[in-house]
Amino acid sequence: MKIVIAPDSFKDSLSAQGVADAIALGLAQVWPQATLVKCPMADGGEGTVESILAACEGELRRTRVRGPLGAPVDAAWGWLPHNHTAIIEMAEASGLQLVPTGQRDACITSTFGTGELIRAALDAGAQRVILAIGGSATNDGGAGAMQALGVKLLNAQGQALVPGGLALAQLARLDLSDLDARLADVRFDIAADVNNPLCGPHGASAIFGPQKGASPAQVQQLDQALGHFADLCAEALDKDVRDEPGCGAAGGLGFAAKAFLGAQFKAGVEVVAELVGLAEAVEGADLVITGEGRFDAQTLRGKTPFGVARIAKQHNVPVIVIAGTLGEGYQELYNHGIDAAFAVTSGPMTLEQACAEAPRLLRERATDIARVWQLASKN
Repeated sequence: MKIVIAPDSFKDSLSAQGVADAIALGLAQVWPQATLVKCPMADGGEGTVESILAACEGELRRTRVRGPLGAPVDAAWGWLPHNHTAIIEMAEASGLQLVPTGQRDACITSTFGTGELIRAALDAGAQRVILAIGGSATNDGGAGAMQALGVKLLNAQGQALVPGGLALAQLARLDLSDLDARLADVRFDIAADVNNPLCGPHGASAIFGPQKGASPAQVQQLDQALGHFADLCAEALDKDVRDEPGCGAAGGLGFAAKAFLGAQFKAGVEVVAELVGLAEAVEGADLVITGEGRFDAQTLRGKTPFGVARIAKQHNVPVIVIAGTLGEGYQELYNHGIDAAFAVTSGPMTLEQACAEAPRLLRERATDIARVWQLASKN
């Protein structure tokens, strides 16, 4: 019997690798002779680098860069030497978790550090860069990242703009003469599940600005500033991508990646699945077990269990979900390739208890599932 174990991480509890290990231990109690294939997964958010490196035997590297408010941070990124691929989680350099709640200010945070990570990947000889762009603290349209890569953003007096999205309102001219020439030879893939445009009522500022500290008035100012930035980018690059899906991701980093780097957007779980070889692992399997911390209707928006189920169904392999909790609307996933779903807890328990006891809970639930499956197979 072959079982593929392909979960996401359980936030604040276990990494995807830890979840897979716990499930495997539970299954092995019932099926000691089974072939258990562990494929830790992610959907482009937190844990993407870790999951890919665990499956692909890559290297974890660290680079000191500017954080979202300019203070230095040590940002981790992944390197796959066999195919010269860098995996960058922009949140490591420009993430909301790097800014204390009281200091969050979407007007001045910058993606400069993310650009520095891209530069580090170029220095390593990257031929492909995968940007996972969830969890940003920024709303600068990716301007900071482009500045780190050599783009000069100048005001009417010919001076460089200060960091942040609001400063883009003062932009008078872009100078691309020092843009890193190595970028032209690199393939950029964006791992994201956000399809918002750059500007407007569904744009980066309106939808994501408030959670990054923007007031209603600042949301309007930032939206106008990003529109002005897009106008001048269109003139300099002879193309306008601001309305394309995904350009509003990560405070507009998606826009800069498309406009300046020619990046292609993919669902994060699809990028991870490709790199870890999930489709190949699922071929010939009898069962796939996936999971995430909270399994609900939002999972349909491209989260890990949804993506895993799509691949499993292409091979007619049943899929079971083990989740921290089953939230509202999770039953909708039964129409999209999920055959059954179970929560890890078996009784009343605080979130803190569940997180602390997650390895045991996952083992026990996996054992329960294996026993039911074994019983059904006999009948």
